[in-house]
Amino acid sequence: MAGLLKWLALAMGAACVAIGAFHFALGIDSVPGEGSAGATVDSRERFYGAVFLGYGLAWIWAARQSPVPARAVRWLAGIFLLGGLGRLLSMAVHGSPQWFQTALTVLELALPPLYFLLAAADERAAARPSPRRAERVHL
Repeated sequence: MAGLLKWLALAMGAACVAIGAFHFALGIDSVPGEGSAGATVDSRERFYGAVFLGYGLAWIWAARQSPVPARAVRWLAGIFLLGGLGRLLSMAVHGSPQWFQTALTVLELALPPLYFLLAAADERAAARPSPRRAERVHL
């Protein structure tokens, strides 16, 4: 479980960094089905791209800790879940978005429970005495 948590956290971080960089570089052109929305929306898109890139770096930071901090995983997963809930609110108010946005909503609602479940896996594994550590102590 601890290995799965590290792998999923790194994958989440890498995906968020890539997506954030993509949105930062392309602005509104990075949003499927959006077309031209003007300078204000493009500016906002690039700002959110930078924030999402930073969010991805936070996931990578957490994944590289030993053990992976459960509290950080829970906070990061909670933020991701909040984003998915925001998309659901948008759907309720404005209707269905472009299909890819709907697919992202599914991921944003499905992945956080998995992260919540795995959050403490690495901390638990680090707290258990391993046979190798026990041997070194006795030598």
